[in-house]
Amino acid sequence: MKAFNIYLSGVGGQGIGLISEIILRAADHAGLNALGVDTHGLAQRGGIVSSHIRIGENIHSPLVSKHSANLVISLERHEALRAAADYLAAAGTLVYYDTSWQPLPVRLKKAAEIKVEQIEEFCRKGSFKLYAVHHADLPDPRMQNIALLAGICKNALVSGLNADNYRAAMHDLMGGRMLQGNLDLFDRLLA
Repeated sequence: MKAFNIYLSGVGGQGIGLISEIILRAADHAGLNALGVDTHGLAQRGGIVSSHIRIGENIHSPLVSKHSANLVISLERHEALRAAADYLAAAGTLVYYDTSWQPLPVRLKKAAEIKVEQIEEFCRKGSFKLYAVHHADLPDPRMQNIALLAGICKNALVSGLNADNYRAAMHDLMGGRMLQGNLDLFDRLLA
């Protein structure tokens, strides 16, 4: 399998580390070679949290180079537009959770809030595929990452991975009510 590059981004506390680890372990459960790395340094100061994942043969580094991501996954609009502009490769795909965790410049009124239309326009101009995910009825807003994962699975955005692989990965990483709640949400959104 040729290398498939995924760049994930969000704001500290949104669950980028969990969704990244689920995708990595799902690839392992599917028998695919995968490497990944997270960056967490600025999360406590309102900075971004990002993860890099590379799936395929003959990959020797987990880092995704700028403009080489086949898939960009973001947990909010500001990060979706930034990550897509910096990391999407030609013919790439952006999938994001449609919410806004206003970064500090927006809260200080030094920058405008990113609107859905701006993301749509960017993807249209760049001929990128776009998937926006939003569910107003989540049992807990901390489950936005699992809702986004269900959208990734439902649209088969990571070749070679299926719902069973993602479920097995969740079993590896969670237990008890947390596992059951996330599995219930994942399965409901796939239906």
